[in-house]
Amino acid sequence: MNNVLQKLLAFREARNWVQYHKPQNLAQSLMLEAAEVLEIFQWTSTEDSLTNEQKEALSEELADVYNWVLLLSHDIGINIEEAALKKIDKNDKKYPVEKSHGSAKKYTKL
Repeated sequence: MNNVLQKLLAFREARNWVQYHKPQNLAQSLMLEAAEVLEIFQWTSTEDSLTNEQKEALSEELADVYNWVLLLSHDIGINIEEAALKKIDKNDKKYPVEKSHGSAKKYTKL
């Protein structure tokens, strides 16, 4: 078990919050935090670079997303690292370099 997950579980247990962390609640929290990531970019153009303040806010929101993913995957019994590696392998087959290099097309359009 990774250190972040251990700390999250201890944090949650100490506060007796497991009772509030049903999978649906965790998924909702994940989506709310993901929306907060998007909010940081709401009024910027693609050419804009983030200010230090925006980077710090982004860092915190990404950490929230990561933490909810860890808790949800743990509680459901998914090894998120294995799942991520498996998904990369799956995408490697869907997007072979020779067809997808430099292209933003979906795999069904390659």
